Amino acid sequence: MLNRPKAFNSLTRTILDDLAIALTDFEQDDNIRVVVLAATDCPAFCAGADLKQVLEKAEPGEKDFLMQCRTSFGALRNCSKPVIAAINGMTMVGGLELTMCCDIVIASNKATLGDAHSNFGVFPGVGGAAILPKLVPVNVAKYLLFTGKSLPASEMKQYGLVNEIVEHEQLYSRVQELCDDLAEKSPLVLQRMKKIANQAQDQTRQSALDSELLELREHFLSADIQEGLAAFSEKRKPVFIGN
Repeated sequence: MLNRPKAFNSLTRTILDDLAIALTDFEQDDNIRVVVLAATDCPAFCAGADLKQVLEKAEPGEKDFLMQCRTSFGALRNCSKPVIAAINGMTMVGGLELTMCCDIVIASNKATLGDAHSNFGVFPGVGGAAILPKLVPVNVAKYLLFTGKSLPASEMKQYGLVNEIVEHEQLYSRVQELCDDLAEKSPLVLQRMKKIANQAQDQTRQSALDSELLELREHFLSADIQEGLAAFSEKRKPVFIGN
């Protein structure tokens, strides 16, 4: 939970540390099936990095702010469990880059998303220019990057960055509903699907297909696939244990 409402939930070293620690804990807890990134109810989901901390010099042997962002954002992107972003309001600069690390984006109808780096003569460092063109049409990515403008979540849904738009008051109940649904799926199959889908972004089609087939052969040895097939045959709801 991003919880700096007076600072529009801007990112600090403490928040980045807390995020990395929480993700490590979540990975080790089999009872946690889905991770949700949300913010306190203020006009912003995340307005980017705290510029004071960005400009601070790192102590000898310490990661600078941007490398700390890379580490924590990478942990979020590579989390083996489904990660949902609940976008309640203004989302820009580092907030947009943070959102792009998530698997599913559910947004309030009051939310806006954009990249404002160019407004301040700042170059993105954790995905703005490198990842955004992979998630939306390249001309849309360039428009957002060059103009520094934000677009309503409804428009970003048309471009594929946002999965669902809901009424502002229904945001967290809809996210909870989605979490409940995903929690009933096989955590093992979701983990493997996410792994292959992520790898495929940097592979040829044939390499991605080969990786998928190898993963399927491994999955044939799991208890979850046996439970799923048995439940289908017996016309009952499957109960997955994740192995």
